[in-house]
Amino acid sequence: PGGPGTLAAAPATTRAEIINRAKKWVAAEVPYSMTAYWSDGYRQDCSGFVSMAWNLDGNEWTGSLPAYGVRTSKDRLEPGDILLFHNPSNPQNGSHVVIFGGWADYTRTYYIAYEQTRPHTRKQSTPYAYWSNSGRYVAYRPKGVSEEPAGGPGPTDPDGQEGGTSRFPGAGYFGPGADNAHVTRLGRLLVQRGGARFYTTGPGPRWSDADRRATQAFQRAQGWSGADADGLPGPTTWSYLVGGRGKDIPAAGTPGPAVPDPSSHGVPGYPGRALFRPGAVNAYVTRLGEQLVEKGFGTHYTKGPGPRWGEADRRNVEAFQRAQGWRGGAADGYPGPETWRRLFS
Repeated sequence: PGGPGTLAAAPATTRAEIINRAKKWVAAEVPYSMTAYWSDGYRQDCSGFVSMAWNLDGNEWTGSLPAYGVRTSKDRLEPGDILLFHNPSNPQNGSHVVIFGGWADYTRTYYIAYEQTRPHTRKQSTPYAYWSNSGRYVAYRPKGVSEEPAGGPGPTDPDGQEGGTSRFPGAGYFGPGADNAHVTRLGRLLVQRGGARFYTTGPGPRWSDADRRATQAFQRAQGWSGADADGLPGPTTWSYLVGGRGKDIPAAGTPGPAVPDPSSHGVPGYPGRALFRPGAVNAYVTRLGEQLVEKGFGTHYTKGPGPRWGEADRRNVEAFQRAQGWRGGAADGYPGPETWRRLFS
C-alpha cells in the first residue's frame, strides 16, 4: 500500500535483474514500513518493494501497479512477474503484492515468493496464490521486461554456442518454473561434462529435477558442499562449465569427494538431525514444513513454512508424532528417520 507515484512508461528490464534486485532487499532484511524509505529511495512496503524490483521511476501502490504490467495467467507465470490483490474499498485492508520467483514443486501448488512484509523482506515457499484472499490475487508481468522465445535458441556466442554470451545470465533463469534457452544450454554443458546419465530426455528449456541433479553432481565433483552444491547454478558454476574448467562429473559408482549423502539412516532423503535444531536455516526445514502442511499438521504456522527452524516447526512435528501414537522422547518435535519416512511416505 501507500500513495501512488507519478505514472510513467515501464522501464526496460530483464527477469534476472528483477530477481537480483529483490534478493538485495532480502539479504539486507529491509524492515517493513509504509512511511519509511530505504537508501535506494523506495518505500519500505510491499508495493515499494515491487517498484524497486521492477525498476520503476517512482513509488507505486497496489492500485497503480497494474498500469505497469500486463495480466497473465497461472500457467504462464515466470520469475519477475507479480501476484497482486488490491482491495479498492479499503486499500489498507488486505491489499498486498508479491514477486513470483518460480514454482517450488512440480504440482504448482507452492511457489517461491519474494515479498516485503512484517518484520522485513523475505523469500519463502508460499501456497498459490497466497496464504489469505488467495482467489482475489491477479497475476501481472512487467511491461518493460524483455522476453525470450520459449524453448528457442538465444543469442549466439562468438564460439557458436547457443544461449547468449559466456556471462552468467542470472539466478532467475534457473530453478522450478524456469523455461528458457539458458536452461537448455546448461543441460548441454552438463552432458559434455559427464552428466548425460541424469537425463532420460533432453536437455530442454524447461527446468527439471534432472537439471538440478546434474548441476549438483558437477558442483560436488569440484569438492563443493552445502549451499555451494545446491543444484542451482551460480556465477562460479556457470564459469566453470562455460570455460571448461574444473573436474568432470565422475561415472556412476565412482567414489567422489567426502560430501554428506542426502540419504541417511536407510531413509531416502533424510538429511540428518543436525538440520532441524534451533538456529538451523536450510531448504530441508522448508521442505519439512510444506509436507506437514500437506499432511494437515500445519496449524501452528502463522507464516511460512520457511527455511529457518522455529517453534512452530517443532510443535507441528510433535503433533504429527503424537498422531502416530508416540509419546515422551519419541514425540519431542524433532524429526528423526522414522518421522521423516512416515511423513514423506
